[in-house]
Amino acid sequence: MRFDIITIFPQILDSYFSFAQIKRAKEKGLIDIALHDLRDFTKDKHRTTDDAPYGGGAGMVMKVEPIEKCIAEVLKQSPFPREEIKIILLSAKGKIFTQKKSSELSKKYKQIIFICGRYEGVDERVAKHVADEEISLGKFVLSGGELGAALVLDSVTRLLPEVLGNKESLLEESYNTQEIEYPQYTRPEVFKGWKVPKALLSGDPKEINKWRKGKQR
Repeated sequence: MRFDIITIFPQILDSYFSFAQIKRAKEKGLIDIALHDLRDFTKDKHRTTDDAPYGGGAGMVMKVEPIEKCIAEVLKQSPFPREEIKIILLSAKGKIFTQKKSSELSKKYKQIIFICGRYEGVDERVAKHVADEEISLGKFVLSGGELGAALVLDSVTRLLPEVLGNKESLLEESYNTQEIEYPQYTRPEVFKGWKVPKALLSGDPKEINKWRKGKQR
């Protein structure tokens, strides 16, 4: 799968993408990540990506022109048909991102393009005419969409075939077969008087499964 991230800070996620599962997925050729500097698609000497909002108000708004130009170029260079590409605008007013949505994205699309806003927001014409969908991380506000893009990318990547070393890790985790996964414990058996539940030490699969099901919610 290919991920494209459109941002005015293309280096902001370099560190996160250089470690652990994302790094391994890139090295195996399972994913490709491209970061695009939105300022490269501006037309003035100051490389302006924002302007004052019509009607007045606090803050600045991300301009539609450079975003549309960048998207057009990414689509032009893509090896995939348009129906296999999803353009996502990270937005506080978008639909809340869920594990179900993550699964849908991992199965249905070959390329995901993220538009990362900044400042007071993004010109509404981006949501209406450029992006396919708006996604929110929850009922709170961040300084920009970059962390949201990284979160969605991470969530989708781990669902792709061969990314996780143990496929069974996906079967019983939170928000998959149930809302919240059962609690997990490992050695030592007792720490500062805090004990591992007896059912998990019983060696009896039926007893263990009963305990786990009772803790799911």
